[in-house]
Amino acid sequence: MDKKKGSTEEELLETVKKDSAKKMRAHEEGSEIMFGLNLFGIVGWSVSIPTVLGIALGIFLDKRFTQSFSWTLTLLFAGIILGSFNAWRWIKEKTKISRKDHND
Repeated sequence: MDKKKGSTEEELLETVKKDSAKKMRAHEEGSEIMFGLNLFGIVGWSVSIPTVLGIALGIFLDKRFTQSFSWTLTLLFAGIILGSFNAWRWIKEKTKISRKDHND
């Protein structure tokens, strides 16, 4: 009877270890997904806000001043460039923080 009891305890312990490992993997994968979604949102806003502001300012300047070039197109590209630089900076910062958290 003791042999069977010891065997049952070992099986239970093994089952608990497997379940615990599964839950830890799921938690890590879930946090990676949330990190990706969070980063995706930051990148979207980092690029879209300067772009929209550039377009709005460009439309205002085009209506106000007559030029041989389009302020709207110029500031559209300036907004995209500024937003892309801003997004790159955010990604660099967030990945540095994420790597630091995983190494601790």
